[in-house]
Formats: sequence, C-alpha cells, structure tokens
Amino acid sequence: MLNGLYVMDQNRFDDVYGPQARAAIERHLAISSPPLTVDRITPDMLADLDVLVTGWGAPKLDADLLAAAPKLSLVLYGAGSIKNMVTPEMWARGVRVTSAATANAEPVAEFALSQILYALKHGWRYVLAARAAAATAPRGHEIGAYDATVGLVSLGATGRATARLLAHHHLDVQAHDPYADPAQAEELGVRLVGLEELFATSDVVSLHSPLTPETHRLVGAKLLESMKTDATLINTARGGLVDETALVDVLGRRTDLFAVLDVTDPEPPVAGSPLFTMPNIVVTPHVAGSLGHERRRHGQAMAEELARYVAGEPLLYELAESALARRA
Repeated sequence: MLNGLYVMDQNRFDDVYGPQARAAIERHLAISSPPLTVDRITPDMLADLDVLVTGWGAPKLDADLLAAAPKLSLVLYGAGSIKNMVTPEMWARGVRVTSAATANAEPVAEFALSQILYALKHGWRYVLAARAAAATAPRGHEIGAYDATVGLVSLGATGRATARLLAHHHLDVQAHDPYADPAQAEELGVRLVGLEELFATSDVVSLHSPLTPETHRLVGAKLLESMKTDATLINTARGGLVDETALVDVLGRRTDLFAVLDVTDPEPPVAGSPLFTMPNIVVTPHVAGSLGHERRRHGQAMAEELARYVAGEPLLYELAESALARRA
C-alpha cells in the first residue's frame, strides 16, 4: 500500500474530502497522520510519502519540500488552479499532478446558466430598478430566452460545461477561443467566431477565460462599446479579464448595457467602488465556484484519479507543465 498525507486548509477539508471520498482514498493509501496544515508538516512525515492529497492551502512543491519527500510521485489537488503550488523543480522531478478543476467547472457553469437566462429576461435590471424606485419597475424590451445569441469567451472546462447546459435551451451559442478544437466546438453545438464579432453580436457575453498575460484586461472600452443594445456581460472567471475603469465609463454612458460580476479586480472591490452603486451593474461575492458540499465533487474526482493511478490507467485530469500557461 502507498503512503499518503492530507495537507490543506482545515476549514475546507471536510467539504472536499467527505466520508465517501476519504474511504475510497484510504483503500489505496496508508495515512498515519490526521489532516494537517502546511505549518504542521515536519520532514519525518515526508520521508516515506508517495501521494500528497491536498486542495486549498496546499504546500508549495519547492526544492526543500521535494528534498524531504524523495518518494513523492503523485499529487491529488482537490481544487482548481495549481499555479501557486507547482514549481520548476517539481516538474523536473517528474512528480505527477492531477486537479479537480473540471469538477469545479460544473457549479460555475450552473451559476453562469442561471445568470444568462435571467439576463435574457432582464431580471436583475428590474430588481434594481424596483428597489431604487420603491415601486414596480416598468417593463422594457427584453428578448427572452428563445433564439437569443449567447457568446462564450473560452471553451476551457467551464466554457464547455456551460455550453453543454445551454444546449438544453433554444439558443444560438457562439464562442471565441484561439485554442479550441473545431470538432469539439461543433459537437457542443457552438459556432467559433472572432472576439470582436462575438461582442458585437451576442445578447449575453459570458467570460470563462483563464487570467494570463494575454487575457489581462481583455475586455476593454472598444469591446464594451461594440456590444448590442441591451446586452449583458457576465464574468464568473477572473476579475482581471475586465478593464473595470473602462467598464464603469462605458456603462455609465450606455445605460442599456448591464454587467453581472461574480469576480472583480481587486476582490473584493475597494470601499466606495462605483460597482456597488451603478444601476446597471450587480456584484455577487465570488459564489459561482464550488461552495459547501458542492466541493465533494472535488474529493470524489481525486479518489477516482487515485484508483486509476493504482491500477496503472491513464489519469483523466492530469496536468502538464506545457499546458499551464493557458490555465487559470
């Protein structure tokens, strides 16, 4: 049997690695210590470690940790982005890493779907208008959720999961992703278009891109100005994808546009930010991703990956260093 160790944020451990996931993991791993946080790891605990089971609050896999853990061969990361954990030394050592990012895509896609459909009914607009007037808001010219055009920026894990959910509704779905496989997009029922065309022709634009140097402030004044009358921008990905100064300026002038921001830059917004008071912007506190027991998907995905690893089968969610630049 392989030796394992749980190391992560204790406030999230039970949510991620619930009883079912732990039972499945411990069929393959001998874990002699209770779950630990990074500051409680000692070198003797790492000497015989084969598999690190972790998530939010993971240790950085730097040269010192790797030197203390010469047998470490696999990291099960029951969360999304691994960028704060991995190092060049880890890749050079050949330690394999698998992540629950795909599991986290599901609740994000569910939230995005809810906001897309609500936007096509102008739901938030009426809520904010009624609150401001203390009276029923007058009806506008919403087009509804039939034959509307929805644009997805990126067909990564969350973009694909959102496209699959949108396929259950009578919508025209298009996407921009320079790395997308055209055959996969066609299978999803998604038309690939340029970024400018997507913004200019979509009734709702939903952002799902990772934040990289290339995508930082991808959505600026020009794209925002080009949006259709009464269009909505939804961001459940990363706040840094949007130039918020430009967003405030454009939406201040174009009151027909609307934005739903589950992420901001910085997060949370600074005190007194106009994002909280503008009548055509709503901010939610980063709730699209896995919350509470939704995180059990992460632990279950990692338990299944461990079973594949022990059986010598390919891992479904293994990450390669070469692909890291295109991930969140």
